Amino acid sequence: MQTKLLEQLSAADAAIILELLPERIRSAMIARATEIEYPVQAVVEMAIASFLDTEALGFADCKPGRGQ
Repeated sequence: MQTKLLEQLSAADAAIILELLPERIRSAMIARATEIEYPVQAVVEMAIASFLDTEALGFADCKPGRGQ
């Protein structure tokens, strides 16, 4: 069976990640997504990517170590 690689985080995967985060972080991410009118999965992806690479907008742009 072949696995399809996704360039973006799915809404279902983002929901699982958010569910596992502390309430204040989950609330902040949801509030930020609402504020900038982005899907919450995009905000989760950007948060992770920016942790790995401060110059990245998302995983597609992420090159760990470049932004530090």
